[in-house]
Amino acid sequence: MAKYNITEKKEKDAAYRSLVSPKLMDEMKEKILNIIVMQKKYKDKNYSAKQLAEDLGTNTRYVSAVVNVKFHMNYTSFVNKYRIEDAMDVLVDKRYQGLKMEQVSDMVGFSNRQSFYASFYKIMKMTPREYRIKHLTQNSQDAKKKSFAAKEL
Repeated sequence: MAKYNITEKKEKDAAYRSLVSPKLMDEMKEKILNIIVMQKKYKDKNYSAKQLAEDLGTNTRYVSAVVNVKFHMNYTSFVNKYRIEDAMDVLVDKRYQGLKMEQVSDMVGFSNRQSFYASFYKIMKMTPREYRIKHLTQNSQDAKKKSFAAKEL
């Protein structure tokens, strides 16, 4: 049985995707990236596709179509991807070593630990805890090697 009960979704061919012109898709893609990534709206637990559509002056169907076509995923997966990338940095940053997983989850925009773990596992094929341990162990070994090499000089 698969860990965290994650199943692959079959891609559906929604008719509304073809209604958005390629030029408009490219423009909306840039605007979506600006809002979600540059303005870091992915950290806001309450920032929904509906809110994004309102900020773009469009509707959720267009937002959904653009995210599906341009990023090959749904809105939730798109936002969670950036949350997980942020979490990966936090998990290996020595300044945040004392944080519990719930705190890391909250810091990057997840509303609960379960969705954080499920999303992290889906993308990284390991739990956030396993990731932290692996990378902190690896970083300390690299530091020891550098220290040993410096002593030999």
